[in-house]
Amino acid sequence: MRNFHLSAAIVAAAFALPALPATAQTNEITIGISISTTGPAAALGIPERNALDFVPKEIGGVPLKLIVLDDGGDPTAATTNARRFVTESKADIIMGSCITPPSIAVSNVANEAGIPHFGLSPFPITPERAKWSVDLPQSIPIMGKVLYAHMKAHNIKTVGYIGYSDSYGDLWVNDFKAQAVPMGMTLVDEERFARPDTSVAGQVLKLVAANPDAILIGASGTAAALPQSALRERGYKGLLYQTHGAASMDFIRIAGASAEGVIMSAGPVMSPETQPDDALTKKPGLALNAVYEAKYGPNSRSQFAGHSYDAFEVLKRIIPVALKTAKPGTPEFREAIRQALISEREIVATQGVYNWTEKDRYGLDDRSRIILTVKDGKYVPAM
Repeated sequence: MRNFHLSAAIVAAAFALPALPATAQTNEITIGISISTTGPAAALGIPERNALDFVPKEIGGVPLKLIVLDDGGDPTAATTNARRFVTESKADIIMGSCITPPSIAVSNVANEAGIPHFGLSPFPITPERAKWSVDLPQSIPIMGKVLYAHMKAHNIKTVGYIGYSDSYGDLWVNDFKAQAVPMGMTLVDEERFARPDTSVAGQVLKLVAANPDAILIGASGTAAALPQSALRERGYKGLLYQTHGAASMDFIRIAGASAEGVIMSAGPVMSPETQPDDALTKKPGLALNAVYEAKYGPNSRSQFAGHSYDAFEVLKRIIPVALKTAKPGTPEFREAIRQALISEREIVATQGVYNWTEKDRYGLDDRSRIILTVKDGKYVPAM
């Protein structure tokens, strides 16, 4: 039985995590999920919550109990949610969040408590967070590589950047310097904006004045449409590149005509119909999009729905393995889940094929990405 407990409370300060209480085995597997269903990141969190409609109610004959809390995109609230999963819910597994800063917060708590954690947004997994955290979305280097290759093929030499003034924005700037600069490209201007901002006029004027060959936008959800629209309104004619953080139909809806011609990295779930029949991601992607769009409307598919859905595609493989050696509700079960995550190979999902290891906490390869453009208001493969 799934127990969806939704809360919109944002807590002002985190409290210290007490010692993890002694646990006893239970007859259900408890999964705590912190996502942003309100606030600036709601366009990402709502599809992730919606996708939970289509995940299993039990795995390996054991019922799943899902506890879903809203963090509003706030790292402090995400920390509080994660601590509640540890101390009140006695969670076996923790998931979240849907944007980078609160994902880091959830990971910190999960690793402190010794509970397997599935990140639902790209976030840096440092050595102190590597034991218990894995990430479902594609890593920035994987998605950046395909964008920079497209830039090079189109003779792009100078690039401007506008992105979030937080850790997601940092990840993209650092990756551009690490991958694109050695390929012969130069970052000529770097601009930032906060997630809640409603105008980027000043930043856009500086970018237009710099007149780079292309501009990379490091943002997510509907906020990614803000610089997209502003740059076109100010007359910028060069190529615009968006990250997989923008990969949803909402981006096209908000950006309107300015979305035409954008180049975007995305997960295979955004266009499984165009994948070859032997692509392992095609069947699960078609299956998710069919049920999701049947309930939420045509063209409602989302990169973000794929992240939470895929977490359970992974669990379908690893929970039966863990159940062979331990019972839910125990430290032994949490350790068995952790071990199964790094021992199971070729776990197929909508967004890629996962092969996590102790050192690789992202677990995806080039099968996890496609490159799209917008033509006549629809996503199509980019050339």
